[in-house]
Order: sequence, then structure tokens, then C-alpha cells
Amino acid sequence: MNNPVTPGPDPAPILDVNALVVRYGTRTAVEGVSLQINRGEIFGLLGPNGAGKTSTLSAIEGLLKLAAGTVLVDGLDIQRDPLAAKARLGVQLQASSFQSELTIEQIVRLYAGLYSLRIGKTGIADRIRNIGLGDERGKTYKSLSGGQQQRLSLLIAVIHQPILLLLDEPTSGLDPQSRRQLWDRIETLRTGGGSILLTTHSMEEAQAVCDRVAIIDHGKLLTLDTPAGLIAKHRNDPRVVKGARGDVTLEDVFIGLTGSEIRG
Repeated sequence: MNNPVTPGPDPAPILDVNALVVRYGTRTAVEGVSLQINRGEIFGLLGPNGAGKTSTLSAIEGLLKLAAGTVLVDGLDIQRDPLAAKARLGVQLQASSFQSELTIEQIVRLYAGLYSLRIGKTGIADRIRNIGLGDERGKTYKSLSGGQQQRLSLLIAVIHQPILLLLDEPTSGLDPQSRRQLWDRIETLRTGGGSILLTTHSMEEAQAVCDRVAIIDHGKLLTLDTPAGLIAKHRNDPRVVKGARGDVTLEDVFIGLTGSEIRG
């Protein structure tokens, strides 16, 4: 992956986060973060636990009141025009969960209805088959494996064809085969014109999947570039060199900038 994003006829970013500030009481979780995501781009948001990733995502989703700054989704202000902005978003959380006793087919039909989509029985069956669960469509959610649940979750997140998909640790706990399948599906979404913002603790995943990545810590944006660009930019940073073993990797850059202490 990591193919350069070629600007289309509309160069305006699909997501424009400007000077974002998020506070919980007196604690500042996000402090002045600014970033843009281009149309057709896969963008990674990296950071240790407690760095502000989830708060940033929640602000983009319109779930939090901003202390300062703006979030524009396809030019729409998430605070001023939340319904229209959210209609353009799809969200897959790290631990998505559906009604355990419902079957795959029932879940897809339910969420199609919630989005007021007119999808017949054949259309639902086609969508389930496209994610490799055609033979399991009568199974209940609780009986699915972790990889199968993730595939279903991604289908629900994009069932209304959002132009920006937010993925929070989408491959956490998946085996290598399921992880590769999910990467392929993310790439297919991008090829179809969608944009993706994902958080991940896997530097391998970020380097393999993302066109650009941003590293944040303590609520502040530390650096932003392509994976190769970040390595080139920081390969001579003493903090990075100190922990590197051989050629500098994206993980070396991440550890060098955010520290080696284990976060809770």
C-alpha cells in the first residue's frame, strides 16, 4: 500500500481538524491538534495509551463538546451541523458489539433500516457474502469468531457508504490471516473513493497500510508525514538513535518521540 494520494477534481480535504482542544473538567486531553485528511487517503493516528487518540476520534465523531477549535467533515462543521456531518461518517470501534442473539442477517437488516436504506433480501445476502460470511449468515453474533465479528462490524460501519471511515484499533486481537483480510478491505474502500482514519498500536500496520501518519502524545501533535518521511526526518534524532537496533524503523521513531515507559 502506501501509494501516493493523487488529488482528484475536488482538492478540499475530507477532514479538517484545526486547533482542536478537548477538556474533561480541568484536564486537557487534546491541546491544539491540527491535521487534514485528503480524499482517498488512509491516515494513521498513533500514540501511547492516554495520548489523546480516543478523545480526538470522539471529537471528530461529534461525541464531545470542543473546548476550542473546529472539526469539518466534508466541509461541514461537526458542532454546527452534526446530523449532516455524522451522516458522512462510518465508525468501527475496537470492541464493537451487537445484540448477541441476533443472526448476521438480522443485524444487517436492522442497521440498513436504521439508515433508511432500501436493501432487499438479495442485497443483504450479497453484502454478507462479500465479506466472506455467506455460509454463516444464519449464525448468531455470539457464535462468531473474533475475525468474523470484525468483518461484520466493518460491514455495518460502511453500509451507508460513508465518505470517511473511522477505525479504532480495527485489527486488535486478530490472527495474521484476518488482519491481512481487513487490510485488503480497507484498501478496497479507499480505492472506491473513501477515506480512512485509523488508530493502531501496530507500527507494522501503520507502515503497511497508511499513506500518512501522525504521532500524538500528551494531547499534542508531535509529528506528521508519510511513514518513510517520518523515518527520514527523525533518523538522526538522538532519542531515536539511542533505542534503534540496526536501521531506524517507524517503531524506533515512535519510541524515541514518546518514550519507552509503559503506559496504563
